[in-house]
Amino acid sequence: MKKLLLFGFIFSLLLACNREPERYFSESPEIESLKLRIKAYEAQDWDSWKTQFVDTAKVFHNKNIGISYLESMKNHQDMIANFSSYGFSDEKTVLEMVIDKDGKKWVNYWSVWSGKLKANGKELVIPVHLTSQFVDGKVVKEYGYYDTASITAAFIEIEAGEMEKKAAEESLKQ
Repeated sequence: MKKLLLFGFIFSLLLACNREPERYFSESPEIESLKLRIKAYEAQDWDSWKTQFVDTAKVFHNKNIGISYLESMKNHQDMIANFSSYGFSDEKTVLEMVIDKDGKKWVNYWSVWSGKLKANGKELVIPVHLTSQFVDGKVVKEYGYYDTASITAAFIEIEAGEMEKKAAEESLKQ
């Protein structure tokens, strides 16, 4: 009888233990969705890229003020128009999904972006972190963090070279 009571007590304790829900995932539909969006970005398949967002999605890339995902798309298009090739490193990519204490789903993406400038062939390499909040399989909010200093410096260098070239052409005309 004592063994039965002891077994019942232990069984009750096991049932009474509160197990924390799993919060970190290396595989999920949301992770797959972000992978598809990265591939669409790399292929400039903007129709597929847009399908990953809700209409009211806000994007915060290196800013505290959000813009629409369509404005973000335009910014991406304007920037990559200056590159002959660009993309993310598959080998240096890490993805995880987190369910926060409020039950919100976030996918974190770390990778390295590289691109070769059309104007001078210079290659830029930039670490990138994105974190996207998903609701019903679509992005409602995204934060992106990456250092744009090397891109800005490269564009300034290209512009300075063009100005020097124009100045030299003007001096030859005189």
